[in-house]
Amino acid sequence: MDIGFIGLGVMGQPMALNLARAGVTLVVWNRSADKCEPLRAAGAKVAASAAEVFGQARVVILMLADGAAIDSALGRGTPDFGANVARHTIVHMGTTSPEYSRGLESDIRAAGGSYVEAPVSGSRKPAEAGQLVAMLAGESAALEEVRPLLQPMCHETILCGPVPSALLMKLSVNLFLITMVTGLAEAAHFAGQHGLDMQQFLAVLDAGPMASSVSRVKALKLVARDFAVQASSTDVLKNNRLIAEAARESHVASPLLDVCHSLYGETVALGHGQADMVAVVRAIEARTDSGAR
Repeated sequence: MDIGFIGLGVMGQPMALNLARAGVTLVVWNRSADKCEPLRAAGAKVAASAAEVFGQARVVILMLADGAAIDSALGRGTPDFGANVARHTIVHMGTTSPEYSRGLESDIRAAGGSYVEAPVSGSRKPAEAGQLVAMLAGESAALEEVRPLLQPMCHETILCGPVPSALLMKLSVNLFLITMVTGLAEAAHFAGQHGLDMQQFLAVLDAGPMASSVSRVKALKLVARDFAVQASSTDVLKNNRLIAEAARESHVASPLLDVCHSLYGETVALGHGQADMVAVVRAIEARTDSGAR
């Protein structure tokens, strides 16, 4: 059967390419049509509209930036919504608030469709390598149908329970990622400001117990001043906000996250929103230059 894929951005394009290269019969659509060309070259069908995707595919994967983009693609709030989702399985692989996802599931099921929440852990490089980790939530029949379809994109798929458990899990993992990378950026800034040999800094970090696939990639980017995007600062700020909102709603303290929220806000305000998340070092540098503590 045809599988639909809507949203070919930084993450969506390599994810969809892995499906196409695995032989999945794919029909894709993206608001910016030029992003579809690599998929066309890989053998995917390119739809003229989101509605055309729903007309050709019963299972439709969404990798979209936010709830507004999802609602627009689905026609939510319009008469088209029922036609788009009835007898379809909608797979939400982006990151939104858990409450948004809960409401979306309710509306899709009321319209006669099925819904799977499937956010992923990983940035562009793991997406390109098919090494993402998917967290799944939803009804068992839909999960059984969707889980095998994700294999070309994800080396692990973990069942988390009912919606919105997968998104809560994603936010928990992202809290660790955001605070870890921010701490790494501060450590690199500290080392550099003290005149240390940064290659030695990398060597010590890589040989020690704090080394990880994340530290190896992000520390090298920090030392090389390589801000090419893998996960943008703007996207990290959005994720930070979603986690903070979920923490406030559940009366959970998040002191480290709150500091990172301020720093990523400063990073974006300094004009580095489309740079990789390691550009948070720019905000730390700005504080040093201004004498802020």
